[in-house]
Amino acid sequence: MPKMNDYGQPIGAPVPGWSPVALPTAQRLEGRYCTLEHLDPGQHADDLYVAYAAAPDDRDWTYLPYGPFSNPESYRVWATAAAQSADPRHYAVIDHATGCALGTLSLMRHDPAHGVIEVGNVVFSRSLQRTPISTEAQYLAMRYIFDDLGYRRYEWKCDSLNAPSHRAAERLGFSYEGIFRQAVVYKGRNRDTAWFALIDRDWPGVRDAFEHWLDPTNFDAEGNQRQALAVPVDYRRNAIRPSTARNPR
Repeated sequence: MPKMNDYGQPIGAPVPGWSPVALPTAQRLEGRYCTLEHLDPGQHADDLYVAYAAAPDDRDWTYLPYGPFSNPESYRVWATAAAQSADPRHYAVIDHATGCALGTLSLMRHDPAHGVIEVGNVVFSRSLQRTPISTEAQYLAMRYIFDDLGYRRYEWKCDSLNAPSHRAAERLGFSYEGIFRQAVVYKGRNRDTAWFALIDRDWPGVRDAFEHWLDPTNFDAEGNQRQALAVPVDYRRNAIRPSTARNPR
């Protein structure tokens, strides 16, 4: 039951001692399999273009507001502008095994006064997708936001028609919260935006699940997982699965 004020109105739970948190500024977030580094076109753009260009088609760019890129120069122009942005703040994902940048993600829509931030611009090359690195990259960003900076809410948004992004959000522990209709126009078409979020009270259980999954003992000699990432079901109770996703008008 919600708390009632002196006028008999229901009000939200108190947040004792709350004060605004810091903006993300980390230059490096280091893990076991990868490191997130602030995007640097001079160091990362060539690797990233090569990694993206290795894909046999351009489907990875369908639900992004930019791309695909036809040559290294056009990607470098985009990366140069992205690297100069404070919000979104873009990071390159560096594979420890090769030292190469294989993808990017960003921390965006910073709202330190209320402790809210979003992960977005997730562009993982085919060589990065479905690997321990891709999962650890997301974990490193979450750990930084919740444990180091003290945010209360971490958001994930995507095109409501983007079923792989729905699945990724659910797997990573985000809860589905609904669809904002006609929220964005990009590439000349409408986007109804699906909203997901992970909040601070759910983070400890999600963090434990990540750390168990990322342990080297969870992988065999070929790098295959022994057990799937098992985010506690209580933290996914509101999530939808792509097969039931709707695009209401």
